[in-house]
Amino acid sequence: MTMIRRNLSIAILACLCGFAHGKVDPPKPFGPTPTQRQMEWHETGYYAFICLSTATYRDVEWGYGDASPDEFQPTKFNPRQWAEVVKAAGMRGMVLTAKHHDGFCLWPSKLTDYSVASSSWRGGKGDIVGELAREAKRAGLKFGVYLSPWDRHEMTYGTPAYLDYFRGQLKELLTWYGPIFEVWQDGANGGDGYYNGLREKRIVDGKTYYDWATTDTLIRKLQPMACIFGDGGPDARWCGNEVGMAGDPNWATLQKDNYTPGIADINGLQHGDKGGSHWVPSEVDVSIRPGWFYHESEDDKVKSVEQLMNIYYCSVGRGANLILNAPPTKDGLIHPIDSARLVDFGKALKREFSNPLRRDMIRQITASNVRGGSKRYGAAKVVDGKKKTYWATDDNVRKASTTIEMKKAQQLYRLRLKEPIQLGQRIEKFCIEARGTDGQWQTIENGTTIGPQRLVKLPKMEATALRVTVESSMACPLLSEIQLFLPY
Repeated sequence: MTMIRRNLSIAILACLCGFAHGKVDPPKPFGPTPTQRQMEWHETGYYAFICLSTATYRDVEWGYGDASPDEFQPTKFNPRQWAEVVKAAGMRGMVLTAKHHDGFCLWPSKLTDYSVASSSWRGGKGDIVGELAREAKRAGLKFGVYLSPWDRHEMTYGTPAYLDYFRGQLKELLTWYGPIFEVWQDGANGGDGYYNGLREKRIVDGKTYYDWATTDTLIRKLQPMACIFGDGGPDARWCGNEVGMAGDPNWATLQKDNYTPGIADINGLQHGDKGGSHWVPSEVDVSIRPGWFYHESEDDKVKSVEQLMNIYYCSVGRGANLILNAPPTKDGLIHPIDSARLVDFGKALKREFSNPLRRDMIRQITASNVRGGSKRYGAAKVVDGKKKTYWATDDNVRKASTTIEMKKAQQLYRLRLKEPIQLGQRIEKFCIEARGTDGQWQTIENGTTIGPQRLVKLPKMEATALRVTVESSMACPLLSEIQLFLPY
């Protein structure tokens, strides 16, 4: 009997020590989860679109494909200026329209005579893609490329031969210019074009003509860490509009087989699919001007810092990535109005999140449930500043809360929430409450999805504590960050 009691005591002690040291099984991944390339794409978050082509010189949005290469004359082209503006705006990368629908190539492609190599600009020795890729690297920015599937100049467009041409150009872009973080596949395809002088309409079946599976395999081989953007992914999806707004709710999962570039359910793309088959997060594309290419008539229509901030909260703040277009002028420079606006926006963004609630300002942080009672999954993990740690609950829990009590009352301003998306997206609804200086709790926000990130504008009030409650979750709720920001 003594031996039995001794063994039982050892077992209990071992169990208690296990809790103390966090030796509890981690939660299992729920549903689709992001690949490593997608995880890095999520971290990139906010970057620039750079749209320049013969359309710039024709003062149109879609070039027809009949412009002479000599019309392309960015005589003051300065990729360093582009990179410096992008960097100052707080962006982490650039995606260049290497070839838009007009078919004109901004690099000296060996597969066509319709490129910068055939222009008198720089004596045919210019290479927009190459110079910008070098400047991006110098500035510590990621670099991506847009290659339009629709080519209104190329004679072979609409025939099987065009696919070899298109993939050949893609191979040049993905092997000549270093690491590529994103390959952008536009959904526009087929219609009126020049087609090397034939001037006719060519209609293709967007579901089958491009054989995207083969193209995507090529991209994977040449640039395995490049995320492929398209209406249905495979790595990132269009948000369903060009006004700068992700849906709310916004799921990073999608029933991918229901989507093809150019064949899209706008509402479905805005919100994603709860319980979708694949991890295909949203990218919000919007221009700082009404158009995608530079037009002098739009110089007085550049978005304000306030408008850009609203776009940021409706995109990045809803768990999407934001790609913001800054079109160069005919001279090859980002316009002074645009550049000044972008720099001011970068400063505003930096101020917006410049005053976080520090750990030494917190009295205590508690949770209604902690997985196995383990410190490894305790509430403190949401404020430890580490990306891979998180607060977790027991498997059978679907509603739980975390409360942050402050040492003294603080003026509320902004809140950032994150799920550990390496384990999937699961939270459907959340609620934020604040305890005022009168000791009374009040609800100050009700929200839907969180996913990669949720930014919340809090009401102006002094609070002594903040409580985040997951109201509904498809699996045990997990949060990797609850970061309160105070007024700057």
